Amino acid sequence: MTDSALTDGIHLVVDALKLNDVETIYGVVGIPITDMARLAQASGIRFIGFRHESNAAHAAAAAGFLTGRPGICLTVSAPGFLNGLVGLANATTNCFPMVQISGSSERHIVDLQRGDYEEMDQLAVAKQFAKAAYRVHRAEDIGRGIARALRTAASGRPGGVYLDIPAAVLGEVLDADQGARSLWKVVDPAPRQIPDAASVDRAVDLLAGARKPLIVLGKGAAYARADEQVREFIETTGIPYLPMSMAKGLLPDDHPQSAATARSLALKEADVVLLVGARLNWLLSHGDAPSWNPDAKFIQVDIAAQEMDSNQPIAAPLVGDVGSVMEALLARTKPSEHIGEWRQELRIRSEKNVAKMAGRLETAATAHPMKFLGALTAIRDVLAENPAIRLVNEGANALDLARNTIGMSVPRHRIDSGTWGVMGIGMGYAIAAAVETGDPVVAVEGDSAFGFSGMELETVCRYKLPVVTVVLNNSGVYKGDEASPNGDPAPTYLRAEHHKMIGAFGGKGFEAATPADVGHYLRLALDSGEPALVDCVIDPSDGTESGNIGHLNPKGLTSKKGN
Repeated sequence: MTDSALTDGIHLVVDALKLNDVETIYGVVGIPITDMARLAQASGIRFIGFRHESNAAHAAAAAGFLTGRPGICLTVSAPGFLNGLVGLANATTNCFPMVQISGSSERHIVDLQRGDYEEMDQLAVAKQFAKAAYRVHRAEDIGRGIARALRTAASGRPGGVYLDIPAAVLGEVLDADQGARSLWKVVDPAPRQIPDAASVDRAVDLLAGARKPLIVLGKGAAYARADEQVREFIETTGIPYLPMSMAKGLLPDDHPQSAATARSLALKEADVVLLVGARLNWLLSHGDAPSWNPDAKFIQVDIAAQEMDSNQPIAAPLVGDVGSVMEALLARTKPSEHIGEWRQELRIRSEKNVAKMAGRLETAATAHPMKFLGALTAIRDVLAENPAIRLVNEGANALDLARNTIGMSVPRHRIDSGTWGVMGIGMGYAIAAAVETGDPVVAVEGDSAFGFSGMELETVCRYKLPVVTVVLNNSGVYKGDEASPNGDPAPTYLRAEHHKMIGAFGGKGFEAATPADVGHYLRLALDSGEPALVDCVIDPSDGTESGNIGHLNPKGLTSKKGN
């Protein structure tokens, strides 16, 4: 046997990924996966090297959402694996398909706890946070392991999958022909799931009897890429709809049936609610009164049957993929005769709320120091000029206010903190959006949230990605004017001139003190097509604690007494 007839575990991993059309790997190199990254790059797979594994994992998760195919994250063992696990768990919670592949220490040493380099039973840890977790013990099973991981990540309700490959398996040598025969391409990992006809009829009957029906679109509807089916159903039935933040753009935010600007009224009054790829979790107050009509009946479209009844009784479960379910509903549903009155009621409330918001925006436009809404209005106007721009958004006030200020007209062009509300997704998501789509990206970041992934500005600059980061800098977590009882800074106080950071990595930085500055520098940065950062100096007193979820933050005696 000659060397040319041999292969090893590292080559088999790369060959299996290429066979399954993986084009990009996100990760951080080190023992024992450095040569795998080199080989992947040499074989034509793009390797995007990060500064921290959490950000690489978030990028892989965002890639999964944006492409519909599992994003791949590659990490070293133990600490690197744990760092990546944050993104893997977040992907699972958000139903984004991704696979985290990590090297690990030798099993015979780990299991006896003999103290190996970065010793950890990674599989046992990952099982708690991922949709599934697998370990490969033999090089001849690498192809099988990758196939299982890719299928599991994409099938049914998507999620994060962990694949553990010990260093000894990566280095294991075997016959090249035997290795090639051990690899295969996954066929149809996420086939259509047609809903039961009786279930469809039940849902149609409920909608037909509704006086105030409402459709709630979740990010699952955006992920499903059933854009035409969703739009046709909404416009054919005339039912008002409420888009969750990552479903914005499935229909333009200014669509006449959108109830987004009358959200509270829509939830409190709706008597039949069709949930499309949306879950009744904390983002929808668990379906509970007083936010919701206590007599509302729910119809839920979800590919996972176990999601039904998780918070409220589901009167008409529709188990299947979004596209198939919407087609089946459309074939049987007719417009409601009461829909005009209900839409008029929502329109009146919407006009009132829009006028109120316009007044706030007008005030913010001339406020000095600059307010969040002043900066966001300028950003909104720039983004409206180019709908192709991908928007990434995180923070507390930066997230809540941007969601209500910046409209979307194209699906899957807004990605944010999502179901878990995790901060630190910003740069990873922005990098993935730029890499996977080639479109320009604007990441609107709270200054606190940006701190979790800010070092990835170097990654943006190293790969020359068209990402413009806009930091809404009010010098603090929530706000930066909290007093301190001693000589230390207050717990919420932060201080940074973010525009100076990017210069160290070769990008362009701008400091904006007015909304006009924000618009000018953002246009300048986007026109250049190069990495840039706009640091927006916001009034330190502007902002509310925990954004719109301050009620979740307990107020103890210290808070009540004040300083």
